[in-house]
Amino acid sequence: MSLFLFINYIALQWGGYDRYGGGMGPGMMNWGYGVGWVIGIINIIFWVAVIIGVAYLIKWLSSSSKQSTQEAKRGDSALDILRERYAKGEINREEFEEKKKVLKE
Repeated sequence: MSLFLFINYIALQWGGYDRYGGGMGPGMMNWGYGVGWVIGIINIIFWVAVIIGVAYLIKWLSSSSKQSTQEAKRGDSALDILRERYAKGEINREEFEEKKKVLKE
């Protein structure tokens, strides 16, 4: 934002703010030597950059929350598989308890 204000100040100095007896000159976007369109373009570029930055921030935040959710689901699924193996009789109670303790760490 300070860059935008600095460019406005430079444009006013370059465009001859006092040439027209104070005020903004003949029109808001027609200062002196036609500098108004430059400020308009810079303003558009600034707001496009802000919108793109916010969009990437939202995307980054949502992807990080998805990763933590997926990691939590993976841990539950391993415990579910362990329970299924115990229910089928593939492992005994001692093995089940040992592996369950390892998974919870």
